[in-house]
Amino acid sequence: MSGAGLKGRVSRVFPALKQRNFRYFWLGQCISLIGSWIQTTAQQWLVYTMTKSALLLGLLGVAQFGPIMLLSLFAGVFVDRYPKKRMLIFTQTCLTIQALVLAVLVWLGHIAYWEVLLLAAFMGLVNTLDLPTRQSLLPQLVPKKDLRSAIGLNSAIVNVARILGPALAALLMVQFGAGFLFFLNAISFIPVLVGLHLIKLKPENIINAEKRVLAGVRDGLAYIHRSSILLGAVFSMLAIGTFVMNFSVVIPLYAVEVLKRGIHGYAFLLSASGTGSLLGALLVASWAKGNPRLRLLLGSAFLVSGLLLFLRNIHTLPLAIGMFVMIGFVNIIFITTANSTVQLNTEDRYRGRVMSVYSFAFSGTTPIGNLFAGAVTQWWGAGMGFFLCGAASAFFLLLTVLGLGLKLRKRSSFDRSS
Repeated sequence: MSGAGLKGRVSRVFPALKQRNFRYFWLGQCISLIGSWIQTTAQQWLVYTMTKSALLLGLLGVAQFGPIMLLSLFAGVFVDRYPKKRMLIFTQTCLTIQALVLAVLVWLGHIAYWEVLLLAAFMGLVNTLDLPTRQSLLPQLVPKKDLRSAIGLNSAIVNVARILGPALAALLMVQFGAGFLFFLNAISFIPVLVGLHLIKLKPENIINAEKRVLAGVRDGLAYIHRSSILLGAVFSMLAIGTFVMNFSVVIPLYAVEVLKRGIHGYAFLLSASGTGSLLGALLVASWAKGNPRLRLLLGSAFLVSGLLLFLRNIHTLPLAIGMFVMIGFVNIIFITTANSTVQLNTEDRYRGRVMSVYSFAFSGTTPIGNLFAGAVTQWWGAGMGFFLCGAASAFFLLLTVLGLGLKLRKRSSFDRSS
């Protein structure tokens, strides 16, 4: 097949790639996200080797995601008030500086646990703006009909990074140490910044900046409350984001204490999860047409929670790798379905605020999830850590389904009485 023919076939399967602005953004993210996962893996392993404590490893997540938990709702108002391209250039530059400072501290040989916590908190503060801004930018890069494809492709590169990042980190950390890996992450932001400068966007509709921040937050929350589909997506993401997506805190101890494989086993498990997620993301990216269904959203959420329950009984690396591939596959089906549901059912003037609430559900409750997973694992072991994370997620998903059913019945009764 000729190069032109291959390009045409790829564009038909993944129509978002036909858009020049999206390609600039996407290609920059391809490189940057690998660097981010290299840093994440190195940082988690550095903290674990420094402290030998699952609880302190969980506290690292509290520092990194605490700002998102506390400030996400307010961040959405600012995302709606300022040009998103300019906001992303600012946040990506800050993340570059954070990685460089971390690298220098390690190279100086005086890195302390509290310094890692402080820099993780700074990263969390920046990501409070960065995450909803990136999500809100996508509809400006592609037409609405290609938005689902763009979300799937964005998820695909996240999971390519989840495969390559941990594997590269495991190989390079043994030879070059954590400082070099943090430096690699810093320079990986350069393609993103270049891509952002090349993107040409139409003028945005900016909300009235004179309105008070709290009033803007209330407007956004009221907008979500009026929509059952947005409520379902946000609350199901809240359950998965709090418990399922924080089971990574358990993985280092699972690799060491249960599988007896150390850092290489840890990297294999993260890469296996990333492989499954990549397959799921590519599948969703090819579903360019049509709106996602609530049945797929809730079904995948319950399934990934159930899979997590079974990890308690897995004690060999090959079986664990297979289970992590399945968990990654189902989890990304859920995530991309939830993201598409929110994006396709949100008006542009509310997008920043709605995506800030989504970002809160996606990662803002990580401090709670990390402390829960870390404490359970510290007290009862890695197997029980996986089990209780899956059980807690399933329980809150059930409450979400019951709550939505009650809301729809009340609305139906009101409509009939009217």
